[in-house]
Amino acid sequence: MSAFNIALSGLTAASTDLDVVSNNVANADTVGFKSSRAEFADVYAAGAVNLNQSSVGQGVRVDSTAQQFTQGDVTTTGSNLDLAINGNGFFTLQDASGTVYSRNGEFTQDSNGNVVNATGQALQVYPPTANGGFNTGTTTDLNLETAQSAPLATSTGTVILNLPAASTPPALPFNPANSATYNQSTSTTVFDSLGTAQTATFYFTQTAVPNQWNVNMTVGGTVVGGAQTLTFSNTGAVTAPVGGALAFNGFTPTDGAAQMNMTFNFGQSTQFGGGFGVTSIVQNGFATGQLSTVSIDSTGIVSAVYTNGRTTQLGQVAMANFPNPGGLKQLGDTNWASTFSSGTVVEGTAGSAGFGSLQSGALENSNVDLTTELVNMITAQRAFQANAQAITTANQNSQTVIAINH
Repeated sequence: MSAFNIALSGLTAASTDLDVVSNNVANADTVGFKSSRAEFADVYAAGAVNLNQSSVGQGVRVDSTAQQFTQGDVTTTGSNLDLAINGNGFFTLQDASGTVYSRNGEFTQDSNGNVVNATGQALQVYPPTANGGFNTGTTTDLNLETAQSAPLATSTGTVILNLPAASTPPALPFNPANSATYNQSTSTTVFDSLGTAQTATFYFTQTAVPNQWNVNMTVGGTVVGGAQTLTFSNTGAVTAPVGGALAFNGFTPTDGAAQMNMTFNFGQSTQFGGGFGVTSIVQNGFATGQLSTVSIDSTGIVSAVYTNGRTTQLGQVAMANFPNPGGLKQLGDTNWASTFSSGTVVEGTAGSAGFGSLQSGALENSNVDLTTELVNMITAQRAFQANAQAITTANQNSQTVIAINH
């Protein structure tokens, strides 16, 4: 009966091989999927009583179904939250059941602002620290801040312009409503503590003292503080105040925002013989901002860009690797869990030693090669047919022996 058993083991092994090939083919379009292959081992009976018996094998068995963690092709997509790993490593995902690992980078934002995969598992990142950088000692869910970016009240600024050296002092006291009481003016936008834009206007008045100008400011039509004095040298550079900083304090917005105290630096301004001209006016305030887009660089740093021009780092994608990835346990949904065979997880960041880089707006395809799998399918089919034929032959031999005995 050993021929029947040997051929039966071959049928079983060939059937398992076909199962593995079929699973590979079925997942040829599954993002992040890694193919497997059936690995076989011959079987010999233990405790053979003679040399002839020990020389005949007892068939075959499937020794293992080995996962093949080769790189899949990377294709681009239209979503910044899609991520592909070029090289070694896995994404770290978390849900109520615990931590799993995946190469599938199809991520979206859920109703709570968390970045999750199709089954709701949250992508893990290293959180940013107050002093810059990231805390690689812990992980947290990546959450896109759907709340508004808080505004910042204007407190400082820089004004670069030229005042005409040949200007004539006005005959009347300064009055922002009367253009005959000042020589030049220019406006810019400032922001209060609630993010409301306010129009700030600078007025420049030549005094009776050569090379000396009075600078007044209004915000929303209200004069802020008194006149500040700018003094220029005989070569047109600012000499006083030293550094050129002028303070305009005490404006209280009508929308309930905090009092505004602003200092503008005129140190790079000039008084030349040309006409009045403004080179630049910048200030440090900004309005409330809505989340505009999210960017993820090759090292996994996630940055949120807001409509007010501000950028905030939300975290750095937490990567994982293992001494023996082939020992990972397959969980389905393109997820794996660590095992004793895989070894202890090694945590890190994309682009560092032992980890591949990330590509945003791209996905890693399955590493299944359909041509190879179709050849393997034919091979498994032929092995199955050959073992079936061995059983048929053994059965014919048995029938012949039975017929002789009768």
